[in-house]
Amino acid sequence: MIQTLTVPEESDGVRLDRFLASVLADHSRSQIQRLIKDGHIQVAGRAAKSNQPVKTGQAISVDVPEAVDPVPSAEALPLPILYQDADLIVVDKPAGMVVHPAAGHESGTLVNALLHHVDDLSGIGGEKRPGIVHRLDRGTSGVMVVAKHDKAHEELARQFHDREVEKEYIALVWGEVMAGRRIDAPIGRDPVNRKKMSAAGPGAPERARARRSREAVTRIVRAEHFGRTLTLAHVAIHTGRTHQIRVHLSAIGHPIVGDPVYGGVHRRVPGDLRAVTHLDRPFLHAARLVFTHPIDGRRMEFSSELPSDLQRVLDELTEQIHGDRL
Repeated sequence: MIQTLTVPEESDGVRLDRFLASVLADHSRSQIQRLIKDGHIQVAGRAAKSNQPVKTGQAISVDVPEAVDPVPSAEALPLPILYQDADLIVVDKPAGMVVHPAAGHESGTLVNALLHHVDDLSGIGGEKRPGIVHRLDRGTSGVMVVAKHDKAHEELARQFHDREVEKEYIALVWGEVMAGRRIDAPIGRDPVNRKKMSAAGPGAPERARARRSREAVTRIVRAEHFGRTLTLAHVAIHTGRTHQIRVHLSAIGHPIVGDPVYGGVHRRVPGDLRAVTHLDRPFLHAARLVFTHPIDGRRMEFSSELPSDLQRVLDELTEQIHGDRL
């Protein structure tokens, strides 16, 4: 449901998130910040930022998505827990698991699993996704941190927003990409296919630019090459846009192997690469996450080994391509 608000004179100059928190009584400030981040709030017809000041007479449109289920049910789903305390929990998300309930995914999500494994998880971030601070795509496995209460959620969200969190992924990509490569290209909703995101570099024609593009930076920190055909890349992201790594690597001509959306599935592959045909998801894994504990200030680092499906593919490729060197 979309509602339009007009900024009164007495609210002139107030931060957007604070103004909305004062007029939307059924939403907390953290929920409003999430709506802004996800593009559900516009000021004068444009994408908004939480800290921007509002002006008298401005029209603010608020589009609150309908909750699939206001109270998700707990489900006894396997969920590797790497760490937890009274403030947060760190999990190793399996591939194939959607993070929170949405249309078409009302059950079997990370939130459903969390509600089973954790008995002190509050309903922050919207009741259908309690404690979710960041997300991984359904097909991406690896490390995630989840807040257990509102104070922890707000501080962790701030760290992600201010780029204080270190995030490193492992991706197998087509072609030869070099360590040190930096991809700095805004990402937004694809103007043709709304289920996709797209990126266009500086100087791209207006028609090629994605809708509501936002700054995005990706960096290749290490690379292992399988000839000139494949690269096992360690990827650091300085921003956290939807599908960021998949979009950026595809944009520079090195799509992630096994990614059907962004050009990573090839119909024909040479015999020594046949292992990639065993993939039923993109070869992308969130391997490392570093952040500051939201309450006591400790610097915390967590890592996750490649899951068995990706490791099997990598082992077979290594044997086929590098076997004569072993």
